Amino acid sequence: MIVAGDIGGTKTLLALFDWRDARVEPVWEERYWSADYASFEDVLNEFLEEYAREASGQQEQDEHEDTAGVERESGHSAIKGEADAEKPDVTRLPPITAACFGVAGPIIDNVCRTTNLPWVIEGDRLASRFQIPRVRLLNDLEATAHGLLLLRDDELEAINPAASVPRPGTRALVAAGTGLGEAILFWDGERHLICPSEGGHTDFAPNSDDEIELLRYLRASYLHVSYERVLSGPGLYSIYQFLRDTKKNEPTWFAEKLPTGDPAVLITEAALSGKPDICVQAMSLFVSIYGAEAGNLALKTLARGGVYLGGGIAPKILPLLKDGAFLRAFTAKGRYKRLLNAIPVHVILNPKTALLGAAAVAAQLCQTE
Repeated sequence: MIVAGDIGGTKTLLALFDWRDARVEPVWEERYWSADYASFEDVLNEFLEEYAREASGQQEQDEHEDTAGVERESGHSAIKGEADAEKPDVTRLPPITAACFGVAGPIIDNVCRTTNLPWVIEGDRLASRFQIPRVRLLNDLEATAHGLLLLRDDELEAINPAASVPRPGTRALVAAGTGLGEAILFWDGERHLICPSEGGHTDFAPNSDDEIELLRYLRASYLHVSYERVLSGPGLYSIYQFLRDTKKNEPTWFAEKLPTGDPAVLITEAALSGKPDICVQAMSLFVSIYGAEAGNLALKTLARGGVYLGGGIAPKILPLLKDGAFLRAFTAKGRYKRLLNAIPVHVILNPKTALLGAAAVAAQLCQTE
């Protein structure tokens, strides 16, 4: 049995797999709100205890059914003590042979100080505390890249169907969600070699007068304005605030609605519905900047194998990504427009791609002596 996880700034997804050679569905899976826990160890401990309780309960039910059959034959009964019933018997669980966790942050020597959470996650410490022989941490986009290689065709949506079909070549992965992650799948002629990065924290480069004004606006709040400050859930809200404060076009009814939920979600829903106009404008800027940065990454890696959009935002705004603004910004690279026109762009539809990738790596660890 292996444990895999996708640890994000908003939520943490954990799963147990009986994974050997090929992709399988998890045998147990749970989702947690990351901010509710002081450490990842607390999350993992709760997850394993929940599974132990469920597995022990199922085993007790099976044993009870077996005992009931004996009782009917012999006329005797067995009563289980309350203490035994309350405490899960973890010794009855299958041994966990390996674990891999994709984490939103840089991994240095199997340790991660998470970017958007006050956590320090240490692979060796997890191995010792939970008695797991092999534990590996990956950057969350590195895990997503591993998962990308396992996706089926129906788990991807083409943004530019007219582009050439994906070929065996280098791929680029960019994912906007709570933060902005990027990774590269280098093609060595036989297979993909996955390289994590922190490209989302590079300098935001504006491409229009509005984007120049946006940069000036953000510089009043941040010493360093990265792409993540714009291309993320909080970044979308920052774009909205920029338009509100400079264009003075925020309707009162929407201003009153914003405090009732996640601003990025509310702005996205409003943009998809077409009103109010400030949300449409905010999303238009967001999509254009997203396309420009995806094109930057495609050029830097010569990603002839395709560019892939991961994260939680892209699937939710798919109609807006396909309306032309994204591709115009993606290909607006001067003399290299023709090259970029031929690069396929896909949205990853499976929200558990990073979890799949982490599970695949954990399964590989089981084969390592």
